[in-house]
Amino acid sequence: MYPLLDYAKNCSKNINRLMENQSPKFLKILAQLISYIAHPLFIPTYFFLYLMQVVPFEFASITDWQLKMKLFSVFWLTAFFPAFAVFLLWRLKFSDSIFLKTQKDRIIPYVIVMFFYWWMYYLSRNFADQPLALKYFYFGIFIASAIGLTANHFIKVSLHTMGVSGLLTAVLLVSFSYPINNLPWVIVAVAIAALVWSARMIVSDHTNKELVVGFAIGLSTQLAAFFWVN
Repeated sequence: MYPLLDYAKNCSKNINRLMENQSPKFLKILAQLISYIAHPLFIPTYFFLYLMQVVPFEFASITDWQLKMKLFSVFWLTAFFPAFAVFLLWRLKFSDSIFLKTQKDRIIPYVIVMFFYWWMYYLSRNFADQPLALKYFYFGIFIASAIGLTANHFIKVSLHTMGVSGLLTAVLLVSFSYPINNLPWVIVAVAIAALVWSARMIVSDHTNKELVVGFAIGLSTQLAAFFWVN
């Protein structure tokens, strides 16, 4: 685990050195684009797409159409509905910004995603056609959101680093769950984590402590969920 973290840090440093030679405007646009693409709400959908590629045998009992509907339901329940709820909170003046810039703005969205993540874990646990990796992944992001809600009273944890570290850890743990060559995907996940970390350093108002705490929560909760479920 530690060599991977060191590799991620080195990647982040190299990316930052490369970006220093670019114009600030281009740098901020690129960082903002990365932040949008790697938004925490999209992480469950990305992980499901990843499982479709690396462990297709886990979905052998369902048709292609059913698999597509499962993918759609993951996006619908973990991205669209939470995002729509945040939008409604903003329009109803319960939050000052749709981007959840303050700790106060994040309280209700934390509770909302906790509900959806728990529901996804409940479904994965009670249906036999769900991959094992999904069970610990959903449980992990539920725990992460619960810890994030608690920590939110003291510090504005980076949701982006929490999300990508959870994704990185979940991808790494797949290597211990299935007899597959997962190294290329682990390298991709490390690179994504480094990119997102660098992007948040550029365009967010997070401190280094907030980025580190977010990364630690995402990593530790996936590990805890993996050992609990297994």
